[in-house]
Amino acid sequence: MNFPPKIVENAIEEISKLPGIGKKTALRLVLHLLKQEQSSANELAEAIVHLRKDVKYCSTCHIIAETTDCTCKTITRDLATVCVVQDTPDVMAIENTHQYKGLYHVLGGLISPIEGIGPEDLKIESLINRIKNSEPQIEEVILALNPTMEGDTTAFYMTKKLKELGVKVTTIARGIPMGGELEYADELTLGRSILTRTIYE
Repeated sequence: MNFPPKIVENAIEEISKLPGIGKKTALRLVLHLLKQEQSSANELAEAIVHLRKDVKYCSTCHIIAETTDCTCKTITRDLATVCVVQDTPDVMAIENTHQYKGLYHVLGGLISPIEGIGPEDLKIESLINRIKNSEPQIEEVILALNPTMEGDTTAFYMTKKLKELGVKVTTIARGIPMGGELEYADELTLGRSILTRTIYE
């Protein structure tokens, strides 16, 4: 007897390809699906098919949307500010803070020579054209990129490009997290916190 059956093994193999899911978790998910009503499995399969078929990327901000022209131009946002992020999950994280009311621009990655990703592979030129043609005029670009070598490389490249357009370029603050202790902070984070210190209010 072959166990698990080939059909189950194939399902485990496909599910385990998802990020953060190993073979054991995939097995638990497959066994869970087998216990559900047929309609539940059908709904899941249909949702995945529609996800790949119907989800598009906004041609302006490159956020996941249902159309190629999403609500990024809505008047309920601050049209003078654009927050640049690596990918869509970063947009969700910032939105969950309820502290930002401006627009977004998704790069779709970071500059990484090791991985063969250059500026031309990202949505940087799209941002530059967006700023040039914006109405009303975009006045500030916030670089909300990961504090990694790739993030810093991308931010450095973009800062040079954006300053040529005369827009204000800022970056999100980096430093000691709330509840953190200086004793356990790494030297780079602590050093950056001191260099980018702000007025206490």
